[in-house]
Amino acid sequence: MATEDKLVTIHVMGEAFRVPEGSTIMTALEYAGFQLTTGVGCREGFCGACGTLYREAGDYKIKGGLACQTVVTDGMHLAQIPFVPAAKPVYDIEALSPDEEAIKRIYPEVFRCVACSTCTKICPQDIQVMDYVQCLMRGDIAQAANISFDCLRCGLCGLRCPAEIVQYNAATLARRLYGRYLARPSERLERRVEAIARGDYDAQLDELQGLDADALKKRYYDREIKTK
Repeated sequence: MATEDKLVTIHVMGEAFRVPEGSTIMTALEYAGFQLTTGVGCREGFCGACGTLYREAGDYKIKGGLACQTVVTDGMHLAQIPFVPAAKPVYDIEALSPDEEAIKRIYPEVFRCVACSTCTKICPQDIQVMDYVQCLMRGDIAQAANISFDCLRCGLCGLRCPAEIVQYNAATLARRLYGRYLARPSERLERRVEAIARGDYDAQLDELQGLDADALKKRYYDREIKTK
């Protein structure tokens, strides 16, 4: 157990807690006794489920981050944002074209952008959000899809946007349009889809589904990771 001189004070929804120095926000919350049933996902990577707003002692700025990655600091005030309300329009991708007209039709609010860059500053992935919004406005779907490729849909950009744009939903449309109309066909992908349809991997999937939790963890951590 952590000793007193290695603990820091954080404030969760205004209530003070002593937690281990160097903890991520997520582990600090659990140390403080919170049972996380929302606002928690992959824990070891980036899934975007644990968006958090916080202020640090002596700093007037309100910042955003992912609870699984952001380290607590003494005097931090924080609140988790497990979900940012945003309506998602229903559309038929086959009825759209990969240009600014599709954006105007489905996400007209994109054109309210005032180029303040608040969305870029809050992004925990350091994505140039304002840049892809500008691409959407001029119909450069391919570039918008490319810039937004690593988006986790945590919602922090939309939460801070003064024009109330839902940037991440518009970026998803851009990537769908790019994949449907602009991306070059992938022979390897087509072969893999055909193999799945033939049932080539059914036996392997059945084996994995039959493993208990410990065996599944061992298989996961012992796997060979290809870096190239």
